[in-house]
Amino acid sequence: MLLADVVAASAAVAATRARTAKARAIADVLRRAEPGEVAPVTAWLAGDTLQGRLGVGWRTLTRLTSDPASAPALTVADVDAALTALAAEGGAGSAARRETALSGLMTAATADEQRFLVRLLAGELRQGALEGVVLDAVAAAAGVPAGLVRRAAMLSGSLPGTAATALTGGAGALAEVRLEVGRPVRPMLAGPGSSLDAVLADLGADVTVEYKLDGARIQVHRDGDDVRVWTRTLREVTGAVPELAERVRALPCERAVLDGETLALDDDGAPRAFQDTMSRFGSAGTGGDGTAAVLLSPFLFDVLHLDGRDLVDEPLAVRLDALAGLLAADEHAPLRMPGVRRPTQEQAAGVLDGALAAGHEGVVVKALDAPYAAGRRGRAWQKVKPVHTLDLVVLAAEWGYGRRTGKLSNISLGARDPDGGEPVMVGKTFKGMTDELLDWQTATFPGLAAETPAWGVRLRPELVVEVALDGVQRSPRYPGGVALRFARVVRYRPDKTPAEADDLDAVRGLLAGS
Repeated sequence: MLLADVVAASAAVAATRARTAKARAIADVLRRAEPGEVAPVTAWLAGDTLQGRLGVGWRTLTRLTSDPASAPALTVADVDAALTALAAEGGAGSAARRETALSGLMTAATADEQRFLVRLLAGELRQGALEGVVLDAVAAAAGVPAGLVRRAAMLSGSLPGTAATALTGGAGALAEVRLEVGRPVRPMLAGPGSSLDAVLADLGADVTVEYKLDGARIQVHRDGDDVRVWTRTLREVTGAVPELAERVRALPCERAVLDGETLALDDDGAPRAFQDTMSRFGSAGTGGDGTAAVLLSPFLFDVLHLDGRDLVDEPLAVRLDALAGLLAADEHAPLRMPGVRRPTQEQAAGVLDGALAAGHEGVVVKALDAPYAAGRRGRAWQKVKPVHTLDLVVLAAEWGYGRRTGKLSNISLGARDPDGGEPVMVGKTFKGMTDELLDWQTATFPGLAAETPAWGVRLRPELVVEVALDGVQRSPRYPGGVALRFARVVRYRPDKTPAEADDLDAVRGLLAGS
């Protein structure tokens, strides 16, 4: 199969908003792929590569896109082999060798293929082919039930691998995919609930209401003394979190797959700031003597396998019974996530109030009759947490790249100085912006510019924007010492002046423990 065939399918996906049409375009190209091509084609159309992140920047990629080939000749196998070789490069002189390899790949590509490769390798292939659409396409291409494909993808942790299994082995091969201790499972996710009352009305009384921590999702596999830990994105972090492995190693079992969250606690048992937890998953996670700079505590809320028994298809009530029995035997066991099963309305409200009072995000309400199902945010698990919004001053905007090239995109946000000075920068965001809003910003901001550096515009402090956020964290990057977490634009507020924007004290008040 030619790369051009994949590029054409990608263009067809991007050209429609209809989910069924997107899936149909992907299914068509998957049917025409050879067995060895299915996995890379699936990965590319989902916006990824089999080799993962290759560490190639947008500027490097765009610099190498001159002199395209006049006619398509690159095959899927050619490109996949080139990316594999690129990923293997390392050591002295590797940067030059990587650029030479990339240059050769780009020179062999047509202009359309170059644009596709640049966006793919830069992580900017936003064509609307989310994982759920690709899973539907795989099911259609293989002529198998979508539920089988989703379950195999969950248990294998690999969408491209699942596509290859479906297209080569059909329903029988998919049904043979089993949970394997030591191979991470895609996590089940919670969808947003509008309010606790609304979620309880939706799910009924047969639920459990549990704390929603401001921590990091973990999945822990134990096989004898071998304990391994993965993050929500299935990145292994075992070496960075030895205390978590030690706690699970002490449990009275031989084999287990456990789901939960971890976070750093202060001496009083209150949650520390989110970045304190996340610091353990990076290079700064240990002190100079190699010991952990911040200790993590595990809070478990599910068990997917226990001593030879797979539990993913069992209802949550059964899994919680198994987890309770496992954790009850040892006072030093990992902590069970706080919560109440089958609560009254008042008890559920008490769990939410308790979680917030303890400095946590909110609660997750889970249907007790639901099996473990990954891949999309369904109704069976719903999270309820207060939505923080702030009115902030727009300080600057940067020119976008990728599909936002030529548009003023990423905006810098400032809180009002309570002492009357200039607004204090507390973060940036490009999230939540529609194409219409990007066009409006691009047309409006130059007229409000105080300066126009090459990277964008610095604005006079006149515009107020409302942003939603998940919270704030301490940050040495900004002069106010705090930064927004997961900020996204809700709307501009022409009814507000900068003097009516939220001040720095209001932002700092959202810090955990404030």
